[in-house]
Amino acid sequence: MSTQQTDFSEFKTIGLIAKGQHTGAQQTLQSLYNFLQKKGLTVIVDRRVACELNNNNVESNSLVGIGKSCDLAIVIGGDGYMLGAARVLSRFDIAVIGVNRGNLGFLTDLDPDNFEAPLSEVLAGKYLVEKRFLLEAKIYSHGHLKSCNTAVNEAVLHPDKIAHMIEFEVYVDDNFMLNQRADGLIISTPTGSTAYSLSGGGPILTPNLDAISLLPMFPHALNSRPIVIDANSTVRLKVAETNSTEMQISCDSHVNLSVLPGDEVIITKTVHQLKLVHPKDYNYFHVLQNKLGWGNKFF
Repeated sequence: MSTQQTDFSEFKTIGLIAKGQHTGAQQTLQSLYNFLQKKGLTVIVDRRVACELNNNNVESNSLVGIGKSCDLAIVIGGDGYMLGAARVLSRFDIAVIGVNRGNLGFLTDLDPDNFEAPLSEVLAGKYLVEKRFLLEAKIYSHGHLKSCNTAVNEAVLHPDKIAHMIEFEVYVDDNFMLNQRADGLIISTPTGSTAYSLSGGGPILTPNLDAISLLPMFPHALNSRPIVIDANSTVRLKVAETNSTEMQISCDSHVNLSVLPGDEVIITKTVHQLKLVHPKDYNYFHVLQNKLGWGNKFF
């Protein structure tokens, strides 16, 4: 989980992943491809965007294929696009670094207009590596598993279509914690603590913490507060049969799993971790200062 300096040998096979039909991402994809080709590296491009390159004989593969065959994946896009790629790439022993073509860029370190110098350092083995765990959400109906998926940021229990108060119970390691009447519940990793959870008043968790936060959404009780628990805990949500609406578990706001009254949701930490790579000058608190507008030092 911790950020540490590494002395690994340079990367040999590089995967390029970019958001399709995005002018800025397409320009950066072409620049990166040319840059890596000049360095004599093997480059494999996500087949969904390979056709956007002005090069013949581009080697391409699926996201899974890149995960299996590459040493490093460079993801071009915003945090949302990075999350989608990360859910797949975390299953493989591949390092991942992002080029920011979005807004906030908490997960994407490289500047699309000035990536050459820091990326050259990374390719030479001068970088920091950071492991980020994911969450797995499983939906059970009458004891039978009906759906599951993973989340880098958060898993959110919420009504299906409109804001509607729902009732559920929360258990941690089979210990009853509380019953809840609220618009939902956000279960967040440290990675996701600066995303949806933060907008709801949840705590910021530094990436080295092996912890998750539980944040009720607009609870119908003044004593309902966020809580941080051990990430190795099993969180179980028992959804009341009296709920009058269908619900969902949303993973990173990308994948929605149907939840019906009476279902149970089990959320645990995944075995696989996302291996993020950062330039050597990376500092998490500098990221917070830049992205959240925190002030400078007094002295």
